[in-house]
Amino acid sequence: MKTTTVLCGLSLIFCTACGGVPDKKSEYVDYVNLFIGTGGHGHTFPGPLRPHGMIQPSPDTRIYQWDACSGYHYSDSSINGFSHTHLSGTGIGDYGDVLLMPTVGVQDYRYMGYDSQQTAYASEFSHEDEVATPGYYGVLLKRYDVFAELTATERGALHRYRFPESDKSGFIIDLDYSLQRQENQDMQLEAISDTEIVGWKRTQGWAENQQIGFYMQFSKPFACKIVDTPIEVEWNGEKRMLPQSKALLQFATTEGEEIFVKVGISAVDVEGARRNVEMEIPTWNFDSIAMETRNIWNDYLASVQVESSDETAKKIFYTALYHTAVHPSLFTDVDGRYRGMDQLVHRAENNTDIYTVYSLWDTFRALHPLMTIIQPELNDRFMLSLMQKYREGGILPMWELAGNYTATMIGYHAVSTLVDAYMKGSKAVDGHELLKACIRSAEYDTTGIVASRRMIGGLMPISKYYKNTIGYIPYDKENESVAKGLEYAYNDWCISLLAKSLGETEISERYKTLAGAYRHYFDASTGFMRGKSISGEWHTPFNPRYSDHRNDDYCEGTAWQWTWFVPHDVDGLMELMGGREAFIERLDSLFLADSSIDGPLISADISGMIGQYAHGNEPSHHIVHLYNYVEQPWKTQQLVDSILYSQYFDDPNGLSGNEDCGQMSAWYVMNAMGFYQVCPGAPIYSIGRPIFDKVSIPLPNEKTFEIIVHNNSRQNKYIQSMRLDGVELESPFFMHNDIMKGGTLVIEMGDTPVKS
Repeated sequence: MKTTTVLCGLSLIFCTACGGVPDKKSEYVDYVNLFIGTGGHGHTFPGPLRPHGMIQPSPDTRIYQWDACSGYHYSDSSINGFSHTHLSGTGIGDYGDVLLMPTVGVQDYRYMGYDSQQTAYASEFSHEDEVATPGYYGVLLKRYDVFAELTATERGALHRYRFPESDKSGFIIDLDYSLQRQENQDMQLEAISDTEIVGWKRTQGWAENQQIGFYMQFSKPFACKIVDTPIEVEWNGEKRMLPQSKALLQFATTEGEEIFVKVGISAVDVEGARRNVEMEIPTWNFDSIAMETRNIWNDYLASVQVESSDETAKKIFYTALYHTAVHPSLFTDVDGRYRGMDQLVHRAENNTDIYTVYSLWDTFRALHPLMTIIQPELNDRFMLSLMQKYREGGILPMWELAGNYTATMIGYHAVSTLVDAYMKGSKAVDGHELLKACIRSAEYDTTGIVASRRMIGGLMPISKYYKNTIGYIPYDKENESVAKGLEYAYNDWCISLLAKSLGETEISERYKTLAGAYRHYFDASTGFMRGKSISGEWHTPFNPRYSDHRNDDYCEGTAWQWTWFVPHDVDGLMELMGGREAFIERLDSLFLADSSIDGPLISADISGMIGQYAHGNEPSHHIVHLYNYVEQPWKTQQLVDSILYSQYFDDPNGLSGNEDCGQMSAWYVMNAMGFYQVCPGAPIYSIGRPIFDKVSIPLPNEKTFEIIVHNNSRQNKYIQSMRLDGVELESPFFMHNDIMKGGTLVIEMGDTPVKS
């Protein structure tokens, strides 16, 4: 096989339109670099999918440890195979279900040991022989001289493999494989014909009870051997029986022969997986599906249209916009069935799709606010799905995965996400039912939650009892007390806002009082938020640089970063710090301080440092915009410029922290356009430093919001004047309605800060 010929042919198919000339639609997708974030600790993957699709076929290059969360890392040189479910940018790993690997010769499937990152059948590969564009992935597997190609629909994947001549060609289907070594609790695998394989498994990992079925159809008949005999292995120093579930397929091939494989998945049953394939992949036309998926991505990326001579910035931007459309992921089969939070099979009503993978601690900050602008109808579906999970499971999720509560992270930010959409005018969710769901998350009540005892303890920690009774969370009674207390105060403010809009005055006043609880944690003698004991004493010794990952008073951060998490009451925080000038001085010190961190187990999430500001993790994401609240917008502009150009790159190591299901990228998208929402729930945007000459956002009812930037350059990073629909803005803020009614924001840039 001539690899160069294959790659050249692919470039003609996927980089040009009819006649070999790029058309307008293809321009957006051509700017996407799917390898951004696959290096460093970005934890993204390069495999194809459709926007918010159920299935994510992608190569796996490693099995466990932190940088295996997505299954792929750019520094690796071998591929274990192609599994069909992946998480984008998480800090915890799961999925990696239904691994498929082509083979030539003797099929080696030996257990390689607990510490091995490779399967016995893994193949070397080179990035020179690898192609990834939205909707398509291709790579040469050197060990077998097989060129593998993948594309996807919403619920199905189509593979194409070009084999060499051999009488020992085949595939290995590895059902017991998964990322982060999840425990296989039930596995079933069966060849139902000489071209079809089905399987089902249930695993316990991050998701305590993940269930998935699959259906595979091959374009060539095969001989099949099922391997399901457990083997004795040594695991963590102990002998144990390891279950196996593999299918070994074999057939003969001629030189360059193409073998196609259709794959469908379902969290409901094997029949659901089969129907997903039959409805979405009726033919073997790989190029047609890949092009259709590419065009769908072009349409999606056209939701924000930017103009600039800076080609690199456009690549980073459209890759970021792509990453905002990976999760949440579709969870309903073509027939409307899905697995609910109660682990029962339901059918979605009125063709309303259910979604999964809600990284709400991250995505409430920018991803969902971005969706309310560029994809409001889609965001409504996300909100309806969250409410359905509340009905089935008894409480809104914190971090939902595959129909499971995970109780990961802190706060109850489904509240923030839902209230933000509601306050921006979304009527997808009934306000009074929403208020009931929000209060359920805020009150301490462990009853009626459909989850394991461990999950209930995480969803309903004792910290909620303390914040509702004594007003704060004692550090000697609850871990991460300061971070939880600050996030609860903000979440409760959202509830107060919602209740007020519904005329529920008593509820609004109660939660308004709870929203002021952040004041309990501020120590005026140090200028930081600190842990306080049940008896009211400050936690000593105190070091604002101290980090003991997930085992101190903060969460994936230090006092330096968490002191600023009062997005709902910046004026109140300013008052605590001694007024405007003291606030500015303290804010300046954050960015000028030494970046060192102390502690026995420094959180790896504290990254992307500018002084003690940590852009690589979410608690810092709003802070640079606080200068706009104290009439020093030039500092916001300068810092936003610095972050956009120093922490995002057109490179595999192009993210300064975990992608976190689109949040890191959503921050870039919003700030590159020129604005950010500091406090989701309050539909107000803070203007920063736009980097494009023009941004156009198509809106419903054929309206458009435009941001036109004059005299824009790398040197001209300071705003000289702003006019919204012809009216000069006196402060760097505007409202959500200013965008959604359509209009134009004109910004004049210069190289000198405007301090008047």
